[in-house]
Amino acid sequence: MEQETTAQDVLDGRTALGIELGSTRIKAILIGPDHAPLASGAYSWESRLEDGLWTYHLDDVWRGIQTAYAEMAAQVKERYGVPLSRPGALGVSAMMHGYLPFNREGRQLAAFRTWRNTNTAQAAEELTDCLGFNIPQRWSAAHLYQVVLNGESHVGQLDFLTTLAGYVHWQLTGEKVLGVGDASGMFPIDPETGDYHQDMLDRFDGLLRAHGHSFTLGKVLPKVLPAGAAAGSLTTGGARLLDPTGALEPGIPCCPPEGDAGTGMVATNSVAPRTGNVSAGTSVFAMAVLERPLSRVYPEIDMVATPAGAPAAMVHCNTCTPDLDAWVHVMGEAAAAAGAELDTTALYTMLYRKALEGEPDCGGLIACNYYSGEPVTGLSGGRPLLVRRPDSRLTLANLMRAHLYAAMATLKLGMDILTGPEQVALDRLTGHGGLFKVEGVAQRLMASALDVPVAVMDTAGEGGPWGMALLAAYAVNRAPGESLTDYLSRRVFSNVRESCLSPNPKDRAGFAAFLDGYCAALTVERTAVNAL
Repeated sequence: MEQETTAQDVLDGRTALGIELGSTRIKAILIGPDHAPLASGAYSWESRLEDGLWTYHLDDVWRGIQTAYAEMAAQVKERYGVPLSRPGALGVSAMMHGYLPFNREGRQLAAFRTWRNTNTAQAAEELTDCLGFNIPQRWSAAHLYQVVLNGESHVGQLDFLTTLAGYVHWQLTGEKVLGVGDASGMFPIDPETGDYHQDMLDRFDGLLRAHGHSFTLGKVLPKVLPAGAAAGSLTTGGARLLDPTGALEPGIPCCPPEGDAGTGMVATNSVAPRTGNVSAGTSVFAMAVLERPLSRVYPEIDMVATPAGAPAAMVHCNTCTPDLDAWVHVMGEAAAAAGAELDTTALYTMLYRKALEGEPDCGGLIACNYYSGEPVTGLSGGRPLLVRRPDSRLTLANLMRAHLYAAMATLKLGMDILTGPEQVALDRLTGHGGLFKVEGVAQRLMASALDVPVAVMDTAGEGGPWGMALLAAYAVNRAPGESLTDYLSRRVFSNVRESCLSPNPKDRAGFAAFLDGYCAALTVERTAVNAL
């Protein structure tokens, strides 16, 4: 994609804006008529552990959005010499799942409980049994039912339950809607109707009545919309929330808000059957668009939907890079203490490439990277560990390879179900996210770990915010009857360059040896969770 946008394109609104609230960054991206990024802005933030629950404050949501938008708008003015007053379309995405409840007056009833929390085991288990459908601990339905089981008093006032993306969209447009991909992480979607599964809603309502509640789940959940549907427009108040300077005009059409899984699929052109993607950052998840339903329910596999409503299988792991990032930070401190000042990019590049010099099995080093609980492996809490025998070979190269392997290990356990018993066919996986920023390193190791070719596009660094901007552009630019698959393939990705690496036999054998040790070390991890 070549940037050909002019100042007149900006003035005439031939642009689209995507905003995504990720786990560690809020980012805004403006794209031009050729779908190439024109400008971007970002704001760093972190979740808080308060009263035993992971949360973000909604004041921080708006501070981050306004900061990211202002930085992006300033870049537009600098590069094109005109103010950004009216993008042609707007879309918001965010980390999926969690619990964000409001009463009839729009007042927040409880702290936002994010996907990272693992306090909903009882609810998830009971719902899975009742619905005959895997309900993971991080899903909104599990959070709500756990609140019911806990007897929390605010449940009686509940009028609206949404995700973070749904909340921001509601404040910007007044519309209580959600894209089908994000909605599929709140409650199961019926692929025949593209809406919440009615029979399962009825069963959930039966559970609510058994606990003395008269409201019905379908009444408090957002309306479900597919990609391309109209989802309201930016109100005057919404425009001021985004841009307090007043330069941004109301009336901008908005597409359905989506989750980060859906925007990752869009950003990697992985919305058609037999395609898949892996998004690796704070958490890691792989998506596989299915040709047929799975044969049974697996607690390790989530059944979700693409932004267009097609069924997809997801393996989601709560922790990917936080422990790796912490070790890189320590290495940077050591380098600085020795007088070698390296910027963040140079430090990551050096250490990631060093991992390729490590022994295929990491010299016997095992890293367990859990910062929080992990339902895939049945851990209720996180205790990052580095485990080694006296004869293990502790070198920098082996240490870095072990931490990269650890970022992929739990994902491998879930993917083995899809590619093994279920025989899900994947031509390849397309990777994006922070783990893939250093060219060729995580891509090579991931291909061998998952035993499937892994492709990385030139656009991999743009990630979910760019995917959200593409969904906004699709909503206003698509031809009648043009599917999301066709729009992406023909208009966006036809000229995008990519590299694809196949599994390496030595790396594959080395990762298998590491994984054996990793699974054994989980016993130590469980002991540490209970002891510390």
